[in-house]
Amino acid sequence: MNSLIKLELARALRNRKFLFFSVIYPSALFLLISSTSGSPTTKVTGSDLTVATYMMVSMASFGALTAVLMGNSERIAKERENGWVRQLRLTTLPGRGYVLAKTASAAVVSLPSIVVVFVVAAALKDVRLDAWQWLALTGAVWAGSLVFAALGVAIGYLASGDAVRPITMITYFGLSILGGLWWPSAVFPGWLQDIAKWLPTHAYAALGQAIEQSRAPHAGDIAVLVAFFVLFAGGAAWLYRKDTLKA
Repeated sequence: MNSLIKLELARALRNRKFLFFSVIYPSALFLLISSTSGSPTTKVTGSDLTVATYMMVSMASFGALTAVLMGNSERIAKERENGWVRQLRLTTLPGRGYVLAKTASAAVVSLPSIVVVFVVAAALKDVRLDAWQWLALTGAVWAGSLVFAALGVAIGYLASGDAVRPITMITYFGLSILGGLWWPSAVFPGWLQDIAKWLPTHAYAALGQAIEQSRAPHAGDIAVLVAFFVLFAGGAAWLYRKDTLKA
């Protein structure tokens, strides 16, 4: 399995388009939004955070979401279609090893997207946090991305090679926008705010925002993330077994 993880990492790091959208794109969006949303001391509606500190966590979360969701779903669907997954089943690699290799490689690639946003925020937007907050933020955003890594695996086994991209893109942008990663959910209409509170992306960003404010994450946000992880991981496992039986 270690060899497969190394192969997956090498493939991801050679994909310049993937690296752009998962590493450079979130940082560029952060600079664009934070630079066009008022003065450095402007507070986000419904929050005690400035625009820069708020959007830093949102765009780091967005970058990690890009790495684990877009990376996993399309690769798995295409590898199923071209027979690569079927060939791996003929080796000694256990089925769970393939899924774990995909998840592990996506998690490793997501780390640079988080760190680059933090470095850009600190260097260009003068975001200042305590050392423990930087470490806790990195750990929370990185660990939370596993929820969406599981979703990526599930979509990869659910969709065909032709259908996977539109399904992933709709899911990707829907979760990002409605979850408040691009704009604070506090500016949404009341009914849309009620929906946003139940989305995993909203709870995901809320973890980092709590750390920025030196307070413990809300229990409800943790519960939402755990529930969605169980749902996505369970769905991925069921779809994997179903795909194995068909083969």
